[in-house]
Amino acid sequence: MKKYNRIMAGRQSIHAVQCFREGFIGVDYEIAVDLTERLPENWRDFNKEFIPIYLDNHPGKSKIAAGLACGFVWTVSKGLKEGDIAITPDGSGRYRAGRIAGPYFYAPGQILPHRRPVEWFSEPFERNDMSQELKRSTNSTGSCCDISSYAVELESLISGQTLTSMATEESSLEDVAAFAMEKHLEDFLVQNWGGTELGKDFDIYSEDGEKVGQQYLTDSGPLDILAVSKDKKRLLVVELKKGRASDVVVGQTLRYMGFVKEELAESDQIVEGAIIALEDDAKIRRALAVTQNITFYRYEITFKLNKA
Repeated sequence: MKKYNRIMAGRQSIHAVQCFREGFIGVDYEIAVDLTERLPENWRDFNKEFIPIYLDNHPGKSKIAAGLACGFVWTVSKGLKEGDIAITPDGSGRYRAGRIAGPYFYAPGQILPHRRPVEWFSEPFERNDMSQELKRSTNSTGSCCDISSYAVELESLISGQTLTSMATEESSLEDVAAFAMEKHLEDFLVQNWGGTELGKDFDIYSEDGEKVGQQYLTDSGPLDILAVSKDKKRLLVVELKKGRASDVVVGQTLRYMGFVKEELAESDQIVEGAIIALEDDAKIRRALAVTQNITFYRYEITFKLNKA
């Protein structure tokens, strides 16, 4: 199945023009070695080898930062397949799309040296023509993010059309307001983190001023939010129920916690979990009664009108 990834051409798209002109996309992260013979099929194997190299090149960086950087390098260099689509902002409110046209190659001494050839499509499209959901997804920090769930909309934008109406899940739901809130809960939580109960003790994990803890990549998929306590001694995996069955979200949270403990946590850090849902879910509470280090939170929707 063809995948679609938003890929940044350097910080704030600084290298976009060169990428478009020369027909490539790439990443750097100061891993100055040719990876041609060092790209395993599993990104976890890649991280195992290159996280120590990254940490040697970046004294003071954490294993979390190293895991994120190495994951991006592997995704662009190996994870994307020929025929997948790169969606890259040009820095002026437009995006260019292109087809990954070949395997990894190394360009030593050049910008973004870990590269893939790209056949860029001729016409850009406007960010303002995106749906709000796609805009939020492309706002994800880091070099790349998977936006394949918006394939229909992206194909429409690439072909020069705008979607005036699309069938959505809301039409089959009895409680439209609740579902809409669930869809936007993650972004709302990130934007208002400091005013929440969790924000008193934890910060969303950040690197160089950017919140990279949102949709953090793991070998079980991206976890919703990764946070670290203000004293740096506790890592917190936050999962939002978002319509999933109770037993699924509990099991997924435990898998993410296991990954964080094994791959990211320092020797003096403990790993905790938090599940957030709209309803007071008895099934979640029952499952958590025999599970350690996961806390359940219920959120409320407040709506107020003030007479003008």
